[in-house]
Amino acid sequence: MVDAEGGLSLTIARVVQRLRGSSLHSQLERQARVSLHKPEVKLESLKEDIRDFLKTSGWEKKLQNAVYSELNVFPSPCHPAAPPEHMKEPLAYMRKAQGSWEKRILKSLNSMCTELNIPLAQKRPASEQKELLNKWNEMGTDEPDLSLFRPVYAPKDFLEVLMNLRNPNYENGEQPSFRNHLGLIQVPLKVKDIPELKEDFSELGLNIGQLGIDDSAQVPPEFFENEHVRVGQKVLAEQDSAAAQQYVRQGCPTALRAELWALILNISNQPEDILYYEQLKSNVIQHNLLVDSLIYKDVKLTASNDDYYFVFEDYLYQVLLCFSRDTSVLEHFAYSSATPPKSYIRGKLGVEEYAVFYPPNGVIPFHGFSMYVAPLCFLYHEPSKLYQMFREMYVRFFFRLHSISSHPSGIVSLCLLFETLLQTHLPQLFYHLREIGAQPLRISFKWMVRAFSGYLATDQLLLLWDRILGYNSLEILAVLAAAVFAFRAVNLMEVTSLAAAEAVLADLSTLKVVPLLQIFLFATVT
Repeated sequence: MVDAEGGLSLTIARVVQRLRGSSLHSQLERQARVSLHKPEVKLESLKEDIRDFLKTSGWEKKLQNAVYSELNVFPSPCHPAAPPEHMKEPLAYMRKAQGSWEKRILKSLNSMCTELNIPLAQKRPASEQKELLNKWNEMGTDEPDLSLFRPVYAPKDFLEVLMNLRNPNYENGEQPSFRNHLGLIQVPLKVKDIPELKEDFSELGLNIGQLGIDDSAQVPPEFFENEHVRVGQKVLAEQDSAAAQQYVRQGCPTALRAELWALILNISNQPEDILYYEQLKSNVIQHNLLVDSLIYKDVKLTASNDDYYFVFEDYLYQVLLCFSRDTSVLEHFAYSSATPPKSYIRGKLGVEEYAVFYPPNGVIPFHGFSMYVAPLCFLYHEPSKLYQMFREMYVRFFFRLHSISSHPSGIVSLCLLFETLLQTHLPQLFYHLREIGAQPLRISFKWMVRAFSGYLATDQLLLLWDRILGYNSLEILAVLAAAVFAFRAVNLMEVTSLAAAEAVLADLSTLKVVPLLQIFLFATVT
């Protein structure tokens, strides 16, 4: 690791480099030039006067938010001598496993391509371009024949891969404390225990006011809610990302959520952002990709059949088709264990100068991918803003749910945290389910991979995602999954098969997220 001072200077250098290429940098330069014509700016105190001008005109706050956003997204710098792949994933066996998994996905995609005799990409005929442009806002009415297409993979396929992960440095029989872990995940990663989680999620404490609780002994709910709304409005007026992130840890008032989330993620929907979205739309109109059919198929199989989300079908197509063309998404591979797949121009296989990333954003959608977008449709009705929010949520959080890494918010750590919490605090239940062949992770994995989208009622899901944004972490997903098992423990102790256990946990739509989390974290005996 780098020492504190060296690490700070490396972080500052990286943030400066990142912001230098942004539109904010040119806007700040423009504003600084404008300030030179103001009478209060004197030559002898030029630097201080320009700084004061930027502060009073709100530009300093915008710069602070941009810096805060960069610090939240990018990991702490590695040692300067460390190879670049260490920033992606420090453990070699994890990198190797991710590489093997990517080869499997590509093989599946290429075999579908060959079987159906469909190119990966082709230019649409002019008539088709015109037709797609005309029905852009009603793509859900289109019924293309997708019977021959299949999802490249589903969460259960991914779970099988994670179950076979092993650290080659450990022989069987070594590390007795870890070998006591009887779950499906058999890799030695450090995960938090309940005391550490209590400290991390202290704002969920039983004596602290929360949105998402019907009644509270300490504070009448309507009194807390009115005060919380007042504070939320003040946070929005201040336009401070860090304050907004702290605020949403106690839940967002419905009327303020869209603006608060956008503030936390530093999304402002400037004219250039709208123009960028229109360019992506133009790319969709001009070229047809094989992944378009995978997106259509996924929406039809998931969101279109969901009571909450079927009305947003058109939005989902628009956002996901544009997302597949967005090359700015490639930037997240700098800190993701995944590597974007490459395709080669026909006849030039293996020749690097003829290689392109495919799809252009480097992300191959899987079964359930569209459910990452669906809940955001409740908050944002302007397509370009909805698009930016999803893209930012993806490159901050969701990519970790379908790539193999040792990151604390990565899916491997979440699975291990879930199993450890259950084995430690509900050992009877854990052993009972294990004995009847109903390993708990086989049931909860799909919840965590989708960040519970499509399983919880939407109001409860948004309260959960408030906390993901507030704590800048996905660990809350594993805690909630364990809390669900704890809540249904009595019924689960009576089941005798995996099918029966799945039936007990089939419907989560009546669950209240915040009380479940509070009871599990703060009323569990540790």
